[in-house]
Amino acid sequence: MFEDSIIVNSTGLAHKKKVVIERLYYQVVIEFPRRMVTSNDTVLLKTDIPYLKLYNKGKVRDIYEIDDKLLIVATDRISAFDSVLPNGIPHKGKVLTRMSEFWFKFTKELTENHLITTSIEEIDKITKEDRKLLVGRSMLVKKVDVIPVECVVRGYIAGSGWKDYKEHGTVCNIKLPANLKECDKLPEPIFTPATKATSGHDENISFEEVIKIIGKRLAEELRQKSIEIYKKASEYAMTRGIIISDTKFEWGKYEDKIILIDEILTPDSSRFWPLESYSPGKPQPSFDKQFVRDHLENSGWDKKSSPPSLPEDVIRITSKKYLEAYAKLTGKNILN
Repeated sequence: MFEDSIIVNSTGLAHKKKVVIERLYYQVVIEFPRRMVTSNDTVLLKTDIPYLKLYNKGKVRDIYEIDDKLLIVATDRISAFDSVLPNGIPHKGKVLTRMSEFWFKFTKELTENHLITTSIEEIDKITKEDRKLLVGRSMLVKKVDVIPVECVVRGYIAGSGWKDYKEHGTVCNIKLPANLKECDKLPEPIFTPATKATSGHDENISFEEVIKIIGKRLAEELRQKSIEIYKKASEYAMTRGIIISDTKFEWGKYEDKIILIDEILTPDSSRFWPLESYSPGKPQPSFDKQFVRDHLENSGWDKKSSPPSLPEDVIRITSKKYLEAYAKLTGKNILN
């Protein structure tokens, strides 16, 4: 919407794109949150829709059945180290929902997905009172048979991938070049799947193990589709000033088709780094919940007992990071 005032031609294209991104960043990220996000902002930690059947309650999402479809409600809960924290993050559920909607539309030419609508007005059987609560954070989706593999694609070496590489020189049995630095870009994106745990922590597995779980043909299809989507999304994100270090996709079977499900390319399922400050050899600043993980790592929490409450500044900064990621990638803001 801000690009309309700028004429982009073949000369000086890179500079003009930079101007657009900088203007967008100021107007959407700096200007609109004049009122600082605080822990007192309204958060949704749980839902209660007694006239709908609760299908599943995850760490972040509450899922209900509506006939042969599912209503996925993204709350403002946040999890870290396999625990749901007592605080919520303002606007987080809306960011996850709207960003997923953006990417589902962006990738629809590459693959089908489960999204039917995010418009609460189009969803039957929801009362007027509940519509106010659910607006902006709900997706009506197709009910599918979930494929029990987390499809992780890495374009950079970070996180658990970096730990594996330091120990073995490989990630999920994939041999990588020697002497890589933390957060280096890989020569090509790699497919590093994980088990889909119903509780607890997902575990990295090799491609050979994926074949044992779902068969060779399906494993190869998921690898090819996941890498293809990552590449397209990554190329786009770079033009918006964001590096997608890695991300996780989930897939399901629907009417004999393989379709993309769950969330896609959100701050909960991906590592987003600011392009302008990218410097390999160390951890990168990010637009995701890494800030919360870092705080908890330094808090003295043993990761076994109930997690501690987050300080107000951690809540505020985390909320702003989620809003910033959405604004930079889509050119829109959620607070309008």
